[in-house]
Amino acid sequence: MFFEYPKLLWLLLLPLLMVAHYLYLELKDRRPHLRVPSISPWKVGASRLTGILRHLPMVLRTAALCLLVVAIARPRSSRELERIDTEGIDIVLAMDVSTSMLARDFNPDRISAAKDIAIEFIAQRPSDRIGIVVFAGESYTQCPLTTDRATLINLIQDIQTGLIDDGTAIGNGLATAVGRMKDSDAKSRVVILLTDGVNNSGEIAPDTAAEIAATYGVRVYTIGVGANGTAPYPVITPWGVEMQSVQVEIDEDLLKRIASATGGRYFRATDNTKLAEIYSEISRMETTRTTIDSFPVYKELFGKYALAALICILAELVLFLFRKRMP
Repeated sequence: MFFEYPKLLWLLLLPLLMVAHYLYLELKDRRPHLRVPSISPWKVGASRLTGILRHLPMVLRTAALCLLVVAIARPRSSRELERIDTEGIDIVLAMDVSTSMLARDFNPDRISAAKDIAIEFIAQRPSDRIGIVVFAGESYTQCPLTTDRATLINLIQDIQTGLIDDGTAIGNGLATAVGRMKDSDAKSRVVILLTDGVNNSGEIAPDTAAEIAATYGVRVYTIGVGANGTAPYPVITPWGVEMQSVQVEIDEDLLKRIASATGGRYFRATDNTKLAEIYSEISRMETTRTTIDSFPVYKELFGKYALAALICILAELVLFLFRKRMP
């Protein structure tokens, strides 16, 4: 608590002067007295309560004056509040869903690991709009840009291979992702493109899609998914599903060119842990802008002091009327 007009507190000297004057009059009006063992013979109805009530009006009057002085000095309290404004980022996850994503060099396989880690990434970005594009031989939007995390996570969990023609149309996937953001007014727009293969289909060349992204100011982070060398891949045979070793082929030069052309970076993920670390690093690089404004909030306290003074004055008035009615 503090006072807006602290100099007015000097007026508290007035109640002190009142008390001093009252005591002076009390001492001046004292009459000669005689000490006796009992006052019973002289008792004419005066009581101890009456003696106390005789001084109570002065006490109430002094308290009221003190409270009024405190009230006009304008006591206030204050506390600091913060207003936090966040400026989110628009992010589209472009995910390869070709059948090669069923390779088991990740646990349990590439596509499942990519989905699980993408969900963790989404949970760490509460202020951003995020969308999902999937591609194989062609591409489509699984979820447009949204802040609805529950819907987004459900749609990621529904992603699987075999829903569209097989192949790896990296250019189409990137172009579709950029198309979801070309009208965005966000300060930062990002595509995270994840693939495990070589571009072998689609109508749009990957380098052309990268030029489109750069034109719209979209930064692209590319992730190559797959172990070094070979990876176990489930193959259906007359005797059931058997695991065969297949060569891991990732066009890293292409992914590096796409990232370089758009101001992004290329990453290589060889297992679940490395993929999670890549998403964490991208999250650290693409930080949400936060503005914090601090401002004080004041609360006026003079009212309760003025109310207490009024109560004292009313109590003095009631006491005065009560004393008048006493015999």
